Amino acid sequence: MFEWLARQDADVVCVQELKAQAADMSADLLAPAGYQGHFHYAQKKGYSGTGVYTRHATHQVLTGFGSDEFDAEGRLVRTDFDLPSGKYGVLSLYLPSGSSSPERQKAKFRFLEQFLPYMQALRAENRATGREFVLCGDWNIAHQQIDLKNWRSNQKNSGFLPEERAWLTQVFEQAGFVDVFRKLDPRPEQYTWWSNRGQAWAKNVGWRIDYQIATPGIADRAHQSSIYIEQRFSDHAPLIIDYRL
Repeated sequence: MFEWLARQDADVVCVQELKAQAADMSADLLAPAGYQGHFHYAQKKGYSGTGVYTRHATHQVLTGFGSDEFDAEGRLVRTDFDLPSGKYGVLSLYLPSGSSSPERQKAKFRFLEQFLPYMQALRAENRATGREFVLCGDWNIAHQQIDLKNWRSNQKNSGFLPEERAWLTQVFEQAGFVDVFRKLDPRPEQYTWWSNRGQAWAKNVGWRIDYQIATPGIADRAHQSSIYIEQRFSDHAPLIIDYRL
């Protein structure tokens, strides 16, 4: 992954599910290939965690969103940039998965309930200050039928439950955020995650659960997108979007 990163011309790279603590992070992990990393570690060892690598100096870095339960899991880091072209916030986000047990699905629903007001507050900040936001990460929800291969058989499974999909619709239609990749690319079979079971990767039996969800101003400046599948780093693939600033 870090060899790939060194070849990129990316301003910002967001990573999720680090499974690392601060004590685990070497100098090469904290600042690879000309980037500076900013991280939110989970309290539990070997679990969750989010980070942002950037080439630019940050105006501020914030972790968490005010939830005792989920901030302890290291699920959000926000990096703000004040650049000549404008003010921006890039957030690395890792939503809980509910697939392991009914208890974790209940936790996922609690997260959604608590996180929507935070997104609404970001949108209010966007309107008040002009700061544009991009939330990058593993949202663990496929929004529409086009976003997973076997949608019929997954309608009762975590990640494609009607309640989860309706929540994402609220994010787009009520909170006013934009699914940037889908704005640029309406094609089917554009997936970012494949199960390690069976031959999901080889057969492209995937899900699109990684998103860049943005405020309208910067979403309108997005002009190119891709999903990097030439190499495989994990069960997820990097989602790359270019914005003209």
